[in-house]
This record gives sequence, structure tokens and C-alpha cells, in this order.
Amino acid sequence: MNFVEIVLTEKLKDADPALDIMGSDRKVLQVACQDFTNYLKFQWQLIGKEANNFELVDKMELFYKENPQELEAFLTVWVGIWLKKWKERVKLLIGNQSQNKWNKVAKTLANAEPLWRSLQHKQEIMEIVVGTLVKNGEICGTEILSENLLKMELGDKCCETLSEKEQVLTVLNNALRKAREMSQSRGPLIFVKIDKGYYSPGTE
Repeated sequence: MNFVEIVLTEKLKDADPALDIMGSDRKVLQVACQDFTNYLKFQWQLIGKEANNFELVDKMELFYKENPQELEAFLTVWVGIWLKKWKERVKLLIGNQSQNKWNKVAKTLANAEPLWRSLQHKQEIMEIVVGTLVKNGEICGTEILSENLLKMELGDKCCETLSEKEQVLTVLNNALRKAREMSQSRGPLIFVKIDKGYYSPGTE
């Protein structure tokens, strides 16, 4: 584990001792690390500047060595806010629960997949949407939400007649508008489908 993963593991365990970070709740740590990295990119104005995660980890480790108490206090607050958002924004779907409701969404995302694969500069475009989410206080699931917002716009077929450049700008502008609207909403935004066996006693 890198430095960010180690410190976030400790803070998540402190904030919620019931979390099994190394087991069934590993995904919580993965998303938290992704979100914290995106948060730092936004705060340090590195969005769209191709700063790799190793640079960010090194920068944070250096900051920790120079200001350990300040970083500890900041991480405690950030993880507390992030966990509150996680509980508000992430809903677990067991078995086929709410299956029909998401069939239309799944179809739109499937339609978008070929366009998404061929889309140029997708990482930079995603980071712009991530920046808007963070700016509006949406710090949980930023990468997942950003990608899905863009895919939903691509799969909407609203701009098939436009040139590639116009299409990208239209998709990005629509996704940014929806990201701002999303930040004002309440309730779940990320739905995770899990097997019923997840909650069965004695399940490996």
C-alpha cells in the first residue's frame, strides 16, 4: 500500500470500526483513495495537468513530514465528511432489487460504450467533470459519477449529427450542468449490485 492508502485505512477504521477495510469493504478504501486523490488535484490546481498519482502521493508524504499534526487533523475531518457522503450516496442493491428501474440506464450506458472507447482525451474530460463535482461539494464517487455522466450523455444520441469536436463540447457541457444539478440533490447516486450471499453468515 502507498502512503495515501495507509493513512486513509487508519482514518476510515477510526471513523467506523465496523468497516472491514481489508476484506468485504475493500471497495470503500479504493473509492476513498480515488476521491482523495481527485480532491488533492482540485485543491492543488492540477486538474487536467496530467499529474500522476505517484507525484501526488510523494507531495502528500512530504507535507506530512513537515506538518504531521495539521495533516492528521485535516484527514480526520475529510474522512468524516467523505463517509457521511458515502452513506448518503451509495446504495447496495441485493439480487434483482430495482432491476427494471435500471434497465433503461444500462441500455444507454451500453450504447455509449463504443463511443467512450474511441473518445479522445477522455481522462482530461473526466477530470474537468470531477473538478466541477468537487467544487460543488460532491467528494464521494467522483470518478464513477464523472464517467457515468459522460457516458449517459454519449449514449443519449442527442448530438449524432454534430462533428466530433462539437459532440465532445456538447457532451461535456451537458455533463457539467448535470454534475452541478446532481450536487444539489439528496439521496443515493451510486448503486452497487451485490450477491445475496454477501450477507449470509459464514460466507467466504
